[in-house]
Amino acid sequence: MTGALIAGAIERHSGERTGHDSHPALCLNCGTALVGDYCHRCGQPGHIHRSLSAIWHDLAHGVLHFEGKIWNTLPLLAWRPGELTRRFIHGERARFVSPMALFLFSVFLMFAFFGAIGAHLEAPDNRPTTEIAQAQARAKIPETQARIAALVKQRAAATSPQAREMIGAQIEKARDDLDGFKEIASWKPGRPIDFKTGWPRLDKGIQKAKDNPNLVLYKIQSSAYKFSWALIPLSVPFMWLLYAWRPQFKLYDHAVFVTYSLSFMSLLVIVLTALSKLGVPSDAIAIAGTFIPPIHIYRQLRGAYGTRPVPALLRLFVLCFLASFILTVFLLLLIGMGVLG
Repeated sequence: MTGALIAGAIERHSGERTGHDSHPALCLNCGTALVGDYCHRCGQPGHIHRSLSAIWHDLAHGVLHFEGKIWNTLPLLAWRPGELTRRFIHGERARFVSPMALFLFSVFLMFAFFGAIGAHLEAPDNRPTTEIAQAQARAKIPETQARIAALVKQRAAATSPQAREMIGAQIEKARDDLDGFKEIASWKPGRPIDFKTGWPRLDKGIQKAKDNPNLVLYKIQSSAYKFSWALIPLSVPFMWLLYAWRPQFKLYDHAVFVTYSLSFMSLLVIVLTALSKLGVPSDAIAIAGTFIPPIHIYRQLRGAYGTRPVPALLRLFVLCFLASFILTVFLLLLIGMGVLG
């Protein structure tokens, strides 16, 4: 609901009706004569609530208007993303959710979903496991020593060479186990690496990260959805380079392409994570996560830019490499904000 309201705040309602046929003859905001559901001068709706239920009406109105466009947008986004991109660029705006509104909605939905299932970044703490392992090793040492002593007596009492050889092998294995238990029991953590960059603020952030890594991971996760929009300006220049010799495609066209594509990837992450929680085999999830994104990008390239199959495949390979580079840069920015923040 939060994502829908925020997305609806930037989504224009052109081409939609308010659901109310009766309204005053003049706009109550600027006094202009009304010729439809909205004032053509200031944009205020002709129907104005004035009751306590108006708050709930506006809430439902904003969410449902956004939701009405969702059902026109999602099928095309999933199966014919290139057609959706092309139609929106060429002027069909009232029928579909705008790219930025859909992106905001999908990002809010994704992180709300992760919050609901309790998925969060956390640094592993191996200290309790190490302490338990050392305690178990110390307890095994006297047991193994007693077992070796008993085996030595058995070998001395054995009459046949075969029996002495078999007991000797058991003794060797027990001694190897004893050496392993002693090594675990005497293990001490190494001295942590300590280095200085010469930048006081960065050195202070690194020290805080070593003292409390989970706080840094929380900052990174929190920044990931706050600054997820940065993926758009990071990606658009590379899309422009792929079509730099085709001047009919503007930066706006590439921004629409990138934003719709990122929205789909966010929704795909939600679906695959939900399927994993429902018990779908991890192999099937991995296959879907590997092949669906490139197939979707290929179909979007073909439909949005009218690219022929072979050039679309070549651009797809380049985009996959560039996407890895962009995600790496974005991750480094998040780490930097987490350490310096």
